[in-house]
Amino acid sequence: MAEQSKFSKWMQDKVFNPLEDKKMPVMQHLFEFQKRLTKAVVVVALFFIGTFFYADTLVQWLRIPLQNMFVPGNLEWVPTDLPKIPFIFLSPAEALWQNLKVAALFALVLATPYILWEIWAFVVPGLHVQERRFVAPFVAISAVAFYLGLGFCFFFVLPFALNFLISYGVKAGFIPQISIASYVGFALWFLVVFGLIFEVPLALTLMAKLGWVDAPFLKRYRKWAFLGAFLFAALLTPTPDPFNQCLMALPMYFFYEVGIISAGFFKKKPEAGEEEEKAEESPPSKGSVLQPQTSTGGHDDEYVGVP
Repeated sequence: MAEQSKFSKWMQDKVFNPLEDKKMPVMQHLFEFQKRLTKAVVVVALFFIGTFFYADTLVQWLRIPLQNMFVPGNLEWVPTDLPKIPFIFLSPAEALWQNLKVAALFALVLATPYILWEIWAFVVPGLHVQERRFVAPFVAISAVAFYLGLGFCFFFVLPFALNFLISYGVKAGFIPQISIASYVGFALWFLVVFGLIFEVPLALTLMAKLGWVDAPFLKRYRKWAFLGAFLFAALLTPTPDPFNQCLMALPMYFFYEVGIISAGFFKKKPEAGEEEEKAEESPPSKGSVLQPQTSTGGHDDEYVGVP
C-alpha cells in the first residue's frame, strides 16, 4: 500500500500537476491546439515515408483475405476454393494512387497511439482531478480496442465477406476480375469501420462515467439503436447488398449491448452532497403515516401537512 501511495503521489506530481490548466485565454488554447496538431501531422508524415517504401508489400498483405480463410485453431491461413483472381487497373495512375492510400492508412494506424497522446495532453487541463484518473486509461484502452477491431476484421470479417460475395458471383457464371481501386477501397473501409465499431463500448462507458448517460437510459433506446445500427451500416458499407449491411450492423448493435453492461458497471457515483439533496427531495413512502402538526395559533382547524 505504501508503494502504491508513493506511485500515486509521483503520478500526481509528475504527470497531472504539470498539465494543470493555467487559465489560458481562447487564442492561447488555439495556439496550443495548432502546435499539437502540427506535431501529430509531422509524426504521421514520418510514418508515411516509411510505409510508402513498403506499399507493394502492404497491398500483398491486404490481398491475403481475398482467397484465404484464417483458421484460429492452427493460427494459419488456408486457401479457399476460389479460382485465382487477378487485379486490374482501369486508369494509368490507379495503381500508384492505391499504394498511396494504403501507405497513408497504415501510417495513420501506426501513429494512433501518439495522436491519442496529443489529444489527451490537450484535453486534460480542462478536466477535474477525478476525471483524469479514469479518462487516461480510456485513452490507452481506446488504441488497443481500435487495433483489436482491425485484427478482427482482417482475420475473420474480410475473408468471410469476400469469400461469400465472390463465390456467389462465380456460381452465377461470372468471371472474377477485380479492380485494384475497388478492392483496396473495400478492404480499407471495412478495416476502419470495424476499428471504430470496437470503440462503441468505450465511448458509452466514458459517457456513463461522466454522468451523461446511464444504463436505464441506454436500455430505453435499444430499438432506436438497433435501427440506427442498420441505417449507419447502410451508409457505411461500400456495396449496397444487405449481406454487408448485416455484417456491419450486427456487431455494431452487439457492442451497444456490451456498452449497456459496461455503463451499468462503471456508472458515475453520486457525491455525498447529491445523495443528501436526493434524500431531502424524495417524497414520503405510501405506508408512512403523516402526523398532524400541533397548531400554535389557537385554532384547531389550522392543520399544516408535512411537505
